[in-house]
Order: sequence, then C-alpha cells, then structure tokens
Amino acid sequence: MKAEPIQGAVPRLKIANQTLNFDDMTSEAQDPTTVIPNIPKNDKKRIVIIGAGFAGLKLARKLSVTDYQVVLLDKNNYHIFQPLLYQVATAALPPNAVSFPLRRLFHSSSNVLFRMAIVKKINKREKRIYTNLGTLEYDILVLAQGANTNYFGNENIHRYAAPMKTTSEALYIRNKIISNYERAVNIADEKERKPIMNVVIVGGGATGVELAGSIAELRNTVFPKDYPQLSFQNMRVILIEAGNTLLSGLSEKSREKALEYLQRLGVEVMLNTMVEDYDGFTVKLKEKPSIETITLLWAAGVKANLMPGIDADQIAPNGRMLVDEYNRLIGEDYIYVIGDQCLLKEGKFPNGHPQVAQVAIQQADNLARNLKSDLKAKPWSAFRYKDLGSMATVGKKMAVADLPFIRFRGFFAWFVWLFVHLMAILGVKNKLQIFINWAWKYLAFDPSLRLLIRPRYVKPSKREWLIEDRDYEL
Repeated sequence: MKAEPIQGAVPRLKIANQTLNFDDMTSEAQDPTTVIPNIPKNDKKRIVIIGAGFAGLKLARKLSVTDYQVVLLDKNNYHIFQPLLYQVATAALPPNAVSFPLRRLFHSSSNVLFRMAIVKKINKREKRIYTNLGTLEYDILVLAQGANTNYFGNENIHRYAAPMKTTSEALYIRNKIISNYERAVNIADEKERKPIMNVVIVGGGATGVELAGSIAELRNTVFPKDYPQLSFQNMRVILIEAGNTLLSGLSEKSREKALEYLQRLGVEVMLNTMVEDYDGFTVKLKEKPSIETITLLWAAGVKANLMPGIDADQIAPNGRMLVDEYNRLIGEDYIYVIGDQCLLKEGKFPNGHPQVAQVAIQQADNLARNLKSDLKAKPWSAFRYKDLGSMATVGKKMAVADLPFIRFRGFFAWFVWLFVHLMAILGVKNKLQIFINWAWKYLAFDPSLRLLIRPRYVKPSKREWLIEDRDYEL
C-alpha cells in the first residue's frame, strides 16, 4: 500500500490496484453490487435485523446462541437509551451513560454479527438489501428502524429547530444551551439578550415535558450561579402543545398534576397553540403573538422511517408498515416489521399500538419466540400487547405514574421512575454511573457536565465515518 503524490491534484491512495480519491470517500461512492465482506455463508438460516433500537436489539439478543445466523445492522455502533436523552441534553448525564456499545453485547454470541451500515433499499424478489457497505442476502429480514422526528412538512422548522432522537442531537442541544449563555453574558443590551436566553419546546408528550422541567430547574438553581451577571428572570422556558392537554396517554389527574408541576417550576405552558413557522429567530404562532428565541426544541411527534423497496399498498397513510398478528409484513413471507415502524391493528388498538418502547420490546420478544418455535416446527403465537402503564418525570421529586392497578404522583412516583429507568439501562457500569450522577444531582443539584465541547471541522476526505449520514439533513 503506497500513496501516490500527484502534483496539483487531490490525494489518492492505491490499495490492491484500486485508486481511491480521498475527496470522494462517501457512503454514496461504495459500489452497490459489492457483497459485504467477512460475513460467512453457512448452513444456518440468515436473519438480517435492520436497526438496533429497543426492538432490534432485543430480538438479536433473544436469538443469540440459536441455530440462526443473525446479522444486526445499525447506522451507529451503539444502542441509545432514548428515554434519558433529555438528561444528556440538559447536562445531567454524560452521553456514554445512555449509549452502549453493540459489539460488547455479543462477545459470547458467535452466531450474531454486527455491521455499522446504512441500508439504502431492499430487493424483495432477490431477498437482498443494499447498504453503504455493499449488498447482503437474507433468508428472513426484520425491519426495526424505529421512527424519526416529524416536522409535519414544515421545511423551515426542519432547518432551524433542534430535534432530539439521537445522542449527537442531545449533545447539540447541550452545546446550544450552554453557548447561548456564554454569548449572552457578553451582551450589554438586555433586549438583545432575551432571544438568546429564551428556550421554546414544542410538544407536550413525555419528551417535551421532561425537557421543559429539566431546563427550568437549570434556570432556577444552576445557571444563576454560573452566570451571576445575568438576570435569569429574563429567561423564559415555554412549552407549546397543539392539543388541549399534556401527556395525552395518562389519566386526567396525572395530566393536571404534571401541568401543576411545570407551572411551579416557572414553565410557561401554552395549550391549544399551533406553531406555524420558525425562521431561526421568531416562532410564529397561529392567532397568538410570536416569540423571539434562537433555541426551538422540537418534540412534537414522530414518523416511522421509510424503506425504499416496500410497496405503497404495504404502508399505512401515516407511514407505518402494515403487518399481521405475527408482525409479518402484509403480502410477504420472509419480511417482518417490529417497533415504531409497524402498524398492527389489535382489539383496543384499532389504529395501531402507541409508538413506545414497551410495544417494541414485547413485539421483539414475541417474534423471537416464534422464530425459535419455527426451528422446532411448533406453531406460532399471535402478538398481544400488555400495557404496563406510563410514567413521566417533571423535576426533582415531581413525577406522575399510571400503572395498571394504581396511580400515584409526587416523590414516590419520581423514585419509581428513577428505579425503573435505572433497571432498564444496559450494563452494570452504566447503571452505576447513572446512579452516582443522580445521587450527586439530588444532594447538590449542581450537575458537573456543563461543558461546551464544540465539534471541530471535519475535512471532506474524512467525513464518511465521522459525521452522520445525509438522511438527517434536508
């Protein structure tokens, strides 16, 4: 292997008689007909799982040490525990506490292989998928790509608002908020400072409520000590919801209590309010005065990730893929869809199940049992969702919980919320790290992660493995 110096041209590298142009080393430059190397062919049926979220990872782990060859693909080499991303965004947890390396999970599972790849399309007739690394054939394909942020077709909001579905997006929000105050402390004009200090969150679900409460606590107790020259009475934390209530999946009393907690923290809650547009500085509201802010956090909804190669009649109007009671894609024998991507009509859920982690985990469990049964020629079991309840935390000692047989609020709900999420985190080290961070935050309420770590410029020749794919951009 040797570099070829070419005067007046971009650097090139010669490897195995192939000349690579460093400025063209993007995922799109990969030959789509190349087979992904180092995935052996054997006599085992190959199950390809696309996506390592709650559903995909649960299925892969359940199928480890079986007579299947399992190939797990994801655009990241780690699993994200999304319910705690808001704590990364508000400097309460480090990013590695909610992100777990996928390869480590399968050290003892010789039948499970992982590749960090972006799937571009599938060919159902040839039973082949196309990725940025090349092609891969399957015997059984499982789509578990989850959902992405829904901007409802508004390109300006897509361009200027900040979503929070990934670890990098959460880190961006953390950097954005901290940099705002580093900037504001050097501005003399109070009127000019206000848009920099204001934070607007759109979406009254659990993510929006938890973000608003956490940011309000920072404003009330932490930022005044970091920036004593600023008056944080000038900082508005505003939560906007298009509907007439917050946390629509919870009971009326829990919704009312969550609203009370937010107002106690000083969050301005605007119900029945539609965001019409945002230009990076002004949030335009329908029939209400506009709000000036350079920080708009978008948590207003999700939409299922699409997959080129799926027929239009296999997709519901809301973008989710239609499956039968076994999570098998309608009209297919060897393709399954689990988690947020699928729409399965069942009893109490004629419009499909809620797009939450518990549904994804239970569908993965059921599909794993059925695939194991298939090896033994046993009958399959239809999926039945068991609702385990819902919880949301607003702030320190302020939470609401609706469980199947009991509903409670306040300190006990907050404690149960902490325990449930701590137990759900992967890895003993991650659990311990989160517990220590939470304990310190409870005792001192002074999170030590308010670090402004700005990403450096990445040269075009080095971007393929260092920046997220273009599917996150307009």
